[in-house]
Amino acid sequence: MTTETPAVLTSDLLRRFDVTGPRYTSYPTADRFVEAWGPDDQARALRERRGGPAAVTLPLSLYVHIPFCESVCYYCACNKIVTRQHGRAEPYLRALEREASLHTALIGTGQAVSQLHLGGGTPTFLSDAELEGLMRMLSRHFRLVPGGEFSVEVDPRTVTRERLAHLARLGFNRLSFGVQDFDPQVQKAVHRVQPVEQVAALVRDARELGFESLNLDLIYGLPLQTPASFARTLEQVRELRPDRIALYGYAHLPERFKPQRRIVSADLPDAGAKLAMLAQSLDTLGEAGYVYIGMDHFALPTDALAVAKRQGRLHRNFQGYSTQPDCDLIGLGVSAISRIGPTYSQNAKTLDEYQDHLQQGRLPTARGLAMDRDDLARRAVIMALMCQGEVLFETIEAACLLDFASYFGPELQRLRELEDQGLVRVDATGIRVTPAGWYVVRAVAMVFDRYLQADRQRARFSRIL
Repeated sequence: MTTETPAVLTSDLLRRFDVTGPRYTSYPTADRFVEAWGPDDQARALRERRGGPAAVTLPLSLYVHIPFCESVCYYCACNKIVTRQHGRAEPYLRALEREASLHTALIGTGQAVSQLHLGGGTPTFLSDAELEGLMRMLSRHFRLVPGGEFSVEVDPRTVTRERLAHLARLGFNRLSFGVQDFDPQVQKAVHRVQPVEQVAALVRDARELGFESLNLDLIYGLPLQTPASFARTLEQVRELRPDRIALYGYAHLPERFKPQRRIVSADLPDAGAKLAMLAQSLDTLGEAGYVYIGMDHFALPTDALAVAKRQGRLHRNFQGYSTQPDCDLIGLGVSAISRIGPTYSQNAKTLDEYQDHLQQGRLPTARGLAMDRDDLARRAVIMALMCQGEVLFETIEAACLLDFASYFGPELQRLRELEDQGLVRVDATGIRVTPAGWYVVRAVAMVFDRYLQADRQRARFSRIL
């Protein structure tokens, strides 16, 4: 386990690793899912879980995708439906209930859930009554266990103190506020205007209401951002002192994401300015006492995420880093992804296709895959690197029934370059990511990605810094 405080990245290291790569919320990554995997395959995986030990010993993680947004944020790459017609929520909620019913018919009603996350889109697009109805529906199908992590993404423009109080009454104990940047000109350029005073008031309200953890999302590399303007945003965030901070680099892919075509490319900061923002973010947040969790995530030392990192209990799923065990995940809603045992399944990405499947009484699975022995072995290595910062050969050999040095011989050879650069240490017992290497852990993990090494086509991924 990497426990040292990560060293400050040098400008040379920042430039060298300004490349694209997967975020490894799964392995294989979602771009490897195939359409040959469909509803019947997902149903079989769910039935097998019901008859296996996981159904008794491990709680579920549950993700619910709410795709609706009242307005478009130009940087957004999420699956969303922009509309001011709030009446569209009601039929979608009915569809979610049909999907939940299909799942519990296969795995059994009342399965324990220790982690629930509402994402989007904008979950707070739903009214208080609709959110209450959604939680009642989920509670009918699943059992939300005491002490679980129940989180919801919140658009500060759509909530008040009263709405936050309602979320608390519904059982949510963690909030994530989408901030991105506090500079008014940047906010205008990305079509997301929300004054810092508005967010600050909500942060105070959330604390007074007793939420266990508050997260703020930030993005560097947005149009009209400069190192100086982003430094001001960082200071404002520092004053708010959220428990967690997610700091992402903006990936400008207008050919893939239509809203990004509204961003003027000439307004984007160049690579040097973007890397300067990252470097100053690491310095500012480190000086403020935040622990670098890894992969764009920071947390105060007392936060459960930082505690889990110190204790070697970090896990990773499609929502990012988690303190919960590596449990099966059920994703409900359009485009949501599930992981059941050695399988992945993703729902249809369009609302029409999603609802059409459900109206026919079928799971809305559009693609997925079943991991083979090689996938499982590489997944174990990559997740150990991403979460614990080390791979113990003996552990992988016992779990996957292989000889590490023989099986991963080419990968160990490729690691030598990273070792020479001081990013990893390799000895007879395992691989350990160094403090500096923790900042570029994606690059270390990429060495073990068979698919990536085979095709080298990385343009579809975000930059690793």
